[in-house]
Amino acid sequence: MPDKLYAPKGVPEYLPPDSAVFRAVHEALAAPAVAAGYGYAELAVFEDTSLFVRGVGESTDVVSKEMYTLTDRGGRSLTLRPEGTAGVIRSVIEHGLDRGQLPVKLWYAGPFFRAERPQHGRYRQLQQFGVEAIGSDDPALDAEVITIADDGYRSLGLTGFRLEVTSLGCAVCRPPYRELLVAFLAGLDLDEETRLRAALNPLRVLDDKRPEVRAQLADAPLIIDHLCADCAAHFTEVRGLLDATGVQHVVNPRMVRGLDYYTRTTFEFVHDGLGAQSGIGGGGRYDGLMAELGGQELSGIGFGLGVDRTFLACQAEGLTPGPQRALDAYVVPLGEARLRAAVLATELRRAGIRTDLAYGGRGLKGAMKGADRSGAAFAIVIGERDLVAGVAQVKSMDTGEQTAIPLDDLSSHLIRQLKELHP
Repeated sequence: MPDKLYAPKGVPEYLPPDSAVFRAVHEALAAPAVAAGYGYAELAVFEDTSLFVRGVGESTDVVSKEMYTLTDRGGRSLTLRPEGTAGVIRSVIEHGLDRGQLPVKLWYAGPFFRAERPQHGRYRQLQQFGVEAIGSDDPALDAEVITIADDGYRSLGLTGFRLEVTSLGCAVCRPPYRELLVAFLAGLDLDEETRLRAALNPLRVLDDKRPEVRAQLADAPLIIDHLCADCAAHFTEVRGLLDATGVQHVVNPRMVRGLDYYTRTTFEFVHDGLGAQSGIGGGGRYDGLMAELGGQELSGIGFGLGVDRTFLACQAEGLTPGPQRALDAYVVPLGEARLRAAVLATELRRAGIRTDLAYGGRGLKGAMKGADRSGAAFAIVIGERDLVAGVAQVKSMDTGEQTAIPLDDLSSHLIRQLKELHP
């Protein structure tokens, strides 16, 4: 017998019944974006490697350590997408969406890939939902994007998360702050690798998780204390809008996102029920990214929410979003009624009733066990005598009550019964 095959390490798979919850999480996160006028974008799963080097930042761990990069038959360097924003910007520029009505508002979802050490909540194939709003620096757009994420989480019933926000400044206030930070870091006892990181992007050092480094950073200057007047006013207005719409948040002045393109408003959603991998989503503004990738000087803001981690957060809070039943009806044919039962199952499905069928000519006892295991609300039993009478026997799997219903009225009867079960 051939050896058993397994999915690659770090690749989560979702099968029933968990897959129903996973899909419900995805749909709940997307619904507020659709309601706010964001259009769906189906994006390339792999891109030219240079896109991420230029767009994400060569000094980031994502680019320097975590990308899945290959050389194709034509000698081109291609990379499985590690994040979504750079690909969206590339697509917007390529297809001229930035030449139309602004802001361009898009949402996307799917798998992303990072060559990380797999652990609970950290995967090599991760599922994300994201939005991007490109072409306006209005603080109201920042608040809208953040609110979409917050509404998505809350629609799932999640309560154990917090929203952290900060501002990372702009091209005016970042350079003088960078000089302050570089001077401060020069006086610390850092290893050679950390010093090299500080030379490329000193902000990345503030994200160091090692206790011995974090202790030295206790008195480091913070960008939020050195914002220019415009950035300070922008951040104040964003926070005011969040307060006005009831989006609870706290300021985290030490927040450093893992991608270099962020400017001004930056945010992260954190759920402490997930242990070390507590971030369930985040994003921010990226005012220079489009120009860096060859487009216009347009600002933008977006986020990426971890669908896998949101799924885990729901589990941590004991939530099971989505339909409580996988099926509405389970058709059980007896004797020569098999053909009519198969047609009936199709008719019910076309009426919007989720329906399965007992296959293989099983007897009544075995078929009813299948109906019970299916989780369907109703079993529809149809035999030869029922065909002659023009009825089907409808049995409630919850109460055991059974009623003969005319075949012509079966769909409408089931729809009424299902509405009573789930008003």
